[in-house]
Parts: sequence; structure tokens; C-alpha cells
Amino acid sequence: MIQIRKSHERGYADHGWLKSFHSFSFAGYYDPAHMGWGNLRVINEDRIAAGTGFGAHPHHDMEIVSYVMEGELSHKDSMGNVQTIAPGEVQRMTAGTGVVHSEHNHAAGRTTHFLQIWLLPSRQALEPGYEQKRFSDAEKTNVLRLVASPDGQQGSVHLNADARIYASLVRPQPGQTVQLEHVLPQGRKAYVLVVQGHIEIAGQKLTSGDALLAENERSLRMESQQAAELLVFDLAP
Repeated sequence: MIQIRKSHERGYADHGWLKSFHSFSFAGYYDPAHMGWGNLRVINEDRIAAGTGFGAHPHHDMEIVSYVMEGELSHKDSMGNVQTIAPGEVQRMTAGTGVVHSEHNHAAGRTTHFLQIWLLPSRQALEPGYEQKRFSDAEKTNVLRLVASPDGQQGSVHLNADARIYASLVRPQPGQTVQLEHVLPQGRKAYVLVVQGHIEIAGQKLTSGDALLAENERSLRMESQQAAELLVFDLAP
């Protein structure tokens, strides 16, 4: 079964300093038909204006992944981590028993454009934790590069959740068609987000901000003659 969620169908909030698209119900956006997919609970596509950001606020019992596309995201938390997340880097924060963090865009005259992703953890009351890794463009070009997983395979960020996240930069040469395939183990769900660009997935033409939701599918075939950036989530039911 395949579902398509077009970019314009997402929730949207404009706070002036923050413009955010919500793939699933979040804050003031509520849609009972879109509360999550498998153990994927939140995908917010955020744009933070220069010199602004999220002040210190708490989280608990959630795996939080940040993926930056443009600009930089400054992170500070109650575990003592003070980091900057740049494009190509994946950050995982385990909120567990409780963590307080803040996120800011300190750059002058430049918007920070990033995804904040929440996954339900495999168990509650985990010890809070933090991890951040860089994945080069070359590692992700025309392949599905594993960037987060429960066992840290292939140098991926370790997730305390039954999910695997793959990133891909589709970069075809003139006249070339790039083809990718993700095989889904029985009983798994998949969520594919077109971060940027144009691609065809399972015969459906998708563009920036569009998503494909799949269950009871053996595999997902993706192809494009144009540039694109994708995130593929392999999820518990």
C-alpha cells in the first residue's frame, strides 16, 4: 500500500522568526489522520531567521534527530554538549529521563533550514545521550547511505529506536537516470521524504517536501534524471 502526502498538505506555522512545515500533528497543528507513521512521530521542516532560535526547553522519552540542509544550527543542552550542526551532519539526542536544550541560528543574514525528526524510543526512561556525525556528499551520492540505525552499522549514528534512516543525494550525469531501491523486510513500514529536488518513487512523481508512505510493500524503486535529496525511513510497524 502506497500513500502520497504532498508538500502543501502539511501543517504550517509562521511565527515570524520561525517558519515550519509539520508532516505530522505538532503543537497548534492537529490532524487525527496524521499522528505519525510507525514509530516516526514528528518531521518538522524548520527555517530559523538569523539571530533567533529556540530558547531552553525540555524533552523526555524521545529520540530526536536533526538534519541540516542550509546554514548552521547551534545546539546547547543540559548534558553539557555545546555543538554546531552543519549540512552533511546528523545529530541524535536521546531525551530519555529528561533533557533541556536550546537551538539557535547565530549567523548574520542567513537562514538555517533543517529537519527535526522525532522517533519513539524502543523503551522509556533511557539515560539521556548525544551523538553527532558527518557524512560526506560523496558517501551519499547516487546511493542510499545509512546514517542512523539501532546498531550503528556502517558508521551510522546509533538510535535507541527500531528505525533506520538513509540519506541520498541523487546527482545524475547529463542523459543518465539514477536508480535506487530499498528492500523492505516483511512487516516494516517506510517513509520517504523528498528533501529537495524531483524524483519518481514507485511510479509516483514527487518534488521538494512531498512524501511517500508505504506498508506491505516488498521494495521501493526510485529513479530520476534530475538532482534530488532524499531521506528514507525504514520503520517498525
